[in-house]
This record gives sequence, C-alpha cells and structure tokens, in this order.
Amino acid sequence: MITFLDRDFSQLNDFLTENPFSKIFILVDENTHEYCLPVLLGNLETEISFEILEVEPGEEMKNIQTVNHLWEILTEMQADRKALIINLGGGVITDMGGFVSSTYKRGIQFINIPTTLLSMCDASIGGKTGIDLMHYKNMVGTFSFPEQIFVYPQFLETLPYKELRSGFAEMLKHGLIADKTHWENLIQIQKIDAEGIFPHIQTSMDIKQNVVEKDFHEKNVRKTLNFGHTIGHAIESLYLEKGNPILHGEAVALGMTCETHLSFLEGLLSEEDAETIISNISRYYSFLDLSDFKYDDIFKLLLNDKKNEESKINFSLLSGIGSCIFDYQCKTKNIQNSLDFYKKISQF
Repeated sequence: MITFLDRDFSQLNDFLTENPFSKIFILVDENTHEYCLPVLLGNLETEISFEILEVEPGEEMKNIQTVNHLWEILTEMQADRKALIINLGGGVITDMGGFVSSTYKRGIQFINIPTTLLSMCDASIGGKTGIDLMHYKNMVGTFSFPEQIFVYPQFLETLPYKELRSGFAEMLKHGLIADKTHWENLIQIQKIDAEGIFPHIQTSMDIKQNVVEKDFHEKNVRKTLNFGHTIGHAIESLYLEKGNPILHGEAVALGMTCETHLSFLEGLLSEEDAETIISNISRYYSFLDLSDFKYDDIFKLLLNDKKNEESKINFSLLSGIGSCIFDYQCKTKNIQNSLDFYKKISQF
C-alpha cells in the first residue's frame, strides 16, 4: 500500500501504534541522516525503542560487504523477527534495506520511506530488493513486499537538480511504456524541479504499481518496466567497474535513447515517434561518453541480463508511445547500430 504522508506523519504513527513491533531500526545514508532523518524523528510518536543504522551513500556501497555489516549489527543488537526496519532513503537504501530485511532471520518486516524521486516513482515500489555483485547491477536479490510505502513529497525539496533529473527518467519511461498522456504531460515541463514534478508523481507511482500487481514475479508484463534498462544497466555497470559511477537515471536515459532507436530499426516503432522520443529525452539529459567501452564489453553484460533465457538477449521495446512489448530478440547488427547511433548524435 502507498500512503502520502501528512506533515505530521500521522499515518505512519498510526501504523506503528497498530502493530506490535519489538524494536525499530531506521536505515539511512549520510545524506538522509542529515536532511531527512530530523524531519522523521521530529514527527515520530511511538513508545517503541529505535536505533539508527547509517551507511555511506552511493551505488558502490550496495554490495554484500555492506549487507553483511548490517546483518552483524542487527545480530549484535538482538533484533528479533518482530523488529521493523524503516528504509529512509533513495533507491540504494530501499533496494539494500529490503534485501537485508527479507533475508535476516529469513525475513523481518520493513517499510519504505523514499526520499528521492527515483525511489518514490520506481525503486521503493514493487517488492524487488537487491544488491550489486561485482559490477553487475542488482544481480542478487529477492521479491519481498514492504509492509507499507509512505511518501513525503516535501523530501524532494532537499534534492540537488541531478537527483531530480535521475528520477525523472523513470517517470518518462512509465509514460513511454504505458501512458501516452503521462508522457505528453511530462515533456511539457520546461524545468525539472520539485514544484513542477509534484503533480505527476502519483500517476507514475500508479503505473508501476498496476504493472506489478499484474505480474509480481516478472514472468510477463512486468518486464516492460525494463525498457531502457537492458542497455542502460550495461553502461551503468561499465561506469561502476571503471570506478566512475553515474546516476541510474542518466544510464536509463541513454538506454531509452538506444532502445527507442532499436525499436525503430526492428520495425516496431515509426521513425516519427522515434525522433519525437529521442529529441525530448535529449532536452533533459546530456550525452554520456562511450568511447572507452568496447562492443565486446557491452555485449558481455547484455548477455548476462536477468531477463535473458537460453543465452538470448530479451529486450523490452516500444511499439508506440505508451505501448511496449517484452521478450523481444533483436538482430545483433541492430543492437550495435543503436549504440553507433547514440555515439553519432552525441557528437553534435
């Protein structure tokens, strides 16, 4: 269930009152500790004792070493199966906190309070938890729903522009795969800021929630949410391996550009629609440099994508603005041509 919080967090306090948790553990990173935790604690009304668990920020911290450290802390603090973990943060915190919760003592309850646009509209919803393995994105994880998702949109006002823009990529994706009107409303936004995005958050969240409810374990239609992520995750992983991590939304914007062109090359999408999509994405996102990455390195990651079956790369591609198909296998030449296309337009 997704609940938008009032300024006094009354819905969260009611939830804690109604459930007999033995102890609360609040997972934050250094950023949410500084900017968001004071707001939460200032409105928290509960007799249940709580502890703060803090990790360093960044995708590079979303690994088994950090998870093991958190497991050890929970053990030392004698967390039992009636404890609650509150994941207060962006996608890294909700992904990793959910994984810790779903595996510690075979599963304890957790809730998500997303603090970034990316987490509000995407990462906190859907019950996917996970961590990275080496430089492979979200390679280890579980399907485990949070008890609740509590959204406080005012947290967006604490974010720098680049973080808002990162989350905006997932909103654009939701429109492209499922709701043409949502896409058209989003591309009317001239400046990405909290005020301009507020009216559209609920729609994006509803799109993802509706898809997840139809296919929790990603056997069919949920795969459409991976549009832009097959190539995007590969490039994000290469930047991570290089020691120069990029924001997830930057990678998704690149992936959507390449996979939109790929949809056109495969005859699924009209040239007019492809040009419209790519020109609008390029209004918001600068191009990434792919010159250091060889095709072999990219294809190695594509072949290890979680959606693949029998060593065949399965794409989710557009068949129109607001329409997406999944489990589509492309010609290798077209995949390479889509990357060449991106490199070419990035030079102008």
